[in-house]
Amino acid sequence: MKKTTALLLALCMIFALAACGRQAAPAPAAEQPPDQTAAEEPAPAEEVELIVFAAASMTETMTEIKAMYEAANPGVTITCNFDSSGTLKTQIQEGADCDLFISAAPKQMNALDASCDAEKNPDGLDFVLQGSRINLLENKVALVVPDGNPKGIESFDQLISLLRDGEILFAMGNSDVPVGQYTQKIFAFFELNEEELAAAGKLTYGTNVKEVTTQVKEASVDCGVVYATDAFSAGLTIVDTATKDMCGQVIYPAAVLNVSKNPEAAQAFLDYLTGPEATAVFESVGFSPAA
Repeated sequence: MKKTTALLLALCMIFALAACGRQAAPAPAAEQPPDQTAAEEPAPAEEVELIVFAAASMTETMTEIKAMYEAANPGVTITCNFDSSGTLKTQIQEGADCDLFISAAPKQMNALDASCDAEKNPDGLDFVLQGSRINLLENKVALVVPDGNPKGIESFDQLISLLRDGEILFAMGNSDVPVGQYTQKIFAFFELNEEELAAAGKLTYGTNVKEVTTQVKEASVDCGVVYATDAFSAGLTIVDTATKDMCGQVIYPAAVLNVSKNPEAAQAFLDYLTGPEATAVFESVGFSPAA
């Protein structure tokens, strides 16, 4: 009996040990690779809004270039304000937010540039960030006519003769608008009296070059003087272009303003405007890089 009991106990112990041996030891936790997701994700682009004041004659080209730049630079939003350079200069002077100014003539930029003498900057204004100013583009002053050219105007020489004879109605920019100032230089070159023509009802005016372009496009005048680029954009016929002797070069200066809230971003965009992508857009409508 004792032997039987001992044998049974021994068998129980053997089965118990076998059962324990079959219980798998818990597997060690698999080693997880370090999480690299956060390190690989680029930091979100800083949100920057640039405010660009540009001459009205740049409306089409700057709108296209703005879209190109925003697509290539996430986080950057560009707001453009287009008007006559004189109006833009006044808005800047009166405290309007602006990061980058592009004028259709040096005169309006000079009036904001403290490095210019008292003749060019009579009010001693200081808005241009020194070292940022460049001559960005050159344009041409063009004599344009409506579709069909009803008066058969073919040149500035013929224009002057027709104006003297009082046979046409001519559109030009106001005296505070660069395109109007270039037209006044043409009148002076040909010794034509603007005041007499205006008093005789032979002149109409526009507050910016787009208004002059519209008057010619709608054939409410017989001809007008605009920039070659505006003529291209509006599909107008150019019958002649002014020479340097008539009105000088048509230079578009550009500068970052020292009141800019984002001067580095504004300079980066100005640099882009001189690059190949923007230059191709400018040249497609008749602008050329300023020499």
